[in-house]
Amino acid sequence: MLGLIITLIIVGLIAGALARLLVPGRDPMGIGATILLGIVGSFIGGFLGYVLFHHDKNQGFFQPSGLIGSIIGAVIALLIYRHVGSGRNRRVHI
Repeated sequence: MLGLIITLIIVGLIAGALARLLVPGRDPMGIGATILLGIVGSFIGGFLGYVLFHHDKNQGFFQPSGLIGSIIGAVIALLIYRHVGSGRNRRVHI
């Protein structure tokens, strides 16, 4: 169980950091938010991988394709976060 949590944190950090590097623009978030972004991206990437390719956990716990899916999922999550978060900082002038 502890190994799973450590793996989630490490993969989340790698996927979140690479997603932030791949998507241009400024993202004021700390290391905890980057790890959370990567973990959310892992779930998104895992879901998309299952829907598209029908892979499941019986085919191995850690695969290189899973890390790539995590990065793609983290990019999607970051773009959604930016889109949803952009409405809060916008001022409306009447």
